Amino acid sequence: MSYALALILGYLLGSIPFGLLLMSFTGTQDIRSIGSGNIGATNVLRTGRKGLAAATLIGDMLKGTAAVLLAARYIGPEFAVFAGFGAFLGHLFPVWLKFKGGKGVATYIGILLGLAWPVAFTFCAIWLVVAKLFRYSSLAGLVASAATPFVLSARGDQAVAQLFVLLTAMLWAMHRANIARLLQGTEPKIGA
Repeated sequence: MSYALALILGYLLGSIPFGLLLMSFTGTQDIRSIGSGNIGATNVLRTGRKGLAAATLIGDMLKGTAAVLLAARYIGPEFAVFAGFGAFLGHLFPVWLKFKGGKGVATYIGILLGLAWPVAFTFCAIWLVVAKLFRYSSLAGLVASAATPFVLSARGDQAVAQLFVLLTAMLWAMHRANIARLLQGTEPKIGA
């Protein structure tokens, strides 16, 4: 029962579409009709609304963190991993949006922040270096996520490392179009 409760809690928090809500509250057009059609911060940034993009990034991160911390506090620390998984599923496949959500990088970071905060900073450092060198947001997220399970495992966080092997595989699957564009040299660069 506790496993299901943690998953449901995580899913409901993860399924809050901050990009869509923030764009709607400010009277801007539906974010799903802009750029990639994605509800995440990168697509919000394409509208030129940097403040809204930053708010979307923070909201999408913190819903992952909140899921983990609330489950640990009120259900039990051993169930935090399940809440994190639920939050990631909720972000990728929100029931409110016909299961078409974001690609998961911000929520991935938020879950990591709740479960192993030093590794979240490692993720961000890797992301910044790759983004600075190559100017591709998607590539930065893919490289940082690929490193994350190894960093967690090296720290001895085996249960969390196993979760992030699964989350990384899902994140890469959600970025398959980006990967194809990166290979073809047609992926838009940061600031383009």
